[in-house]
Amino acid sequence: MSKVNTKKARSGGPPPRRRNAEATRQAILDSARLAFMRSGYDGVGVREIAQGAGVTAMLVNRYFGSKEQLFEEVVEVTLSAPGILTSRVTARSGELATLSREVAQALVAKTAPEATPMDGFLIMLRSASNEQAARILREKFVKHFEKPLADVLPGREPAERAAMFLALIAGFQVMRQVVGIPGLIEADPSALSARLEALFDVLMESSARNRSPSSGR
Repeated sequence: MSKVNTKKARSGGPPPRRRNAEATRQAILDSARLAFMRSGYDGVGVREIAQGAGVTAMLVNRYFGSKEQLFEEVVEVTLSAPGILTSRVTARSGELATLSREVAQALVAKTAPEATPMDGFLIMLRSASNEQAARILREKFVKHFEKPLADVLPGREPAERAAMFLALIAGFQVMRQVVGIPGLIEADPSALSARLEALFDVLMESSARNRSPSSGR
């Protein structure tokens, strides 16, 4: 057998498949998101995430550096996706008149008994007890929700009112979708939306409208 033929024999068959870097990265992110939703930051390790993505733990670390950095990327991507507030709060103060109603209706719909809990909510709920995860969640919530909302709120203490707006959303989600308080589960959805809208309206309005600086009330 000639030298050339020997080379052909050794190289027979299709060439090895090259890994698609972007597809691999996305597979790792998808696996991590599901794992953090299910078990929280403390309840999942890099090996489990790697197994879900069909890769090795070494490859996960090569793409993201560490579990903490992977968690940060998952939270960033998840909170950037359209949600109750993400697709509604922009630097458009002229549209604030409808924000309370839109958020109230979306919140009631997305926390209905038959609805699937939102990814970001589950990740927050099950990861916030970890100090590192809580720091990341705090920074991302400020970036994606509190600051954009505070930037368009008129009047005084916009950051405080924006934070209370978010607290009302999160508290309602926990009580209705996780704890299952009967008063929220059994209530008429339109009535719930109307009451939430009224509460959001209070936070949307300037405190200066309701009290004078010298009144203390």
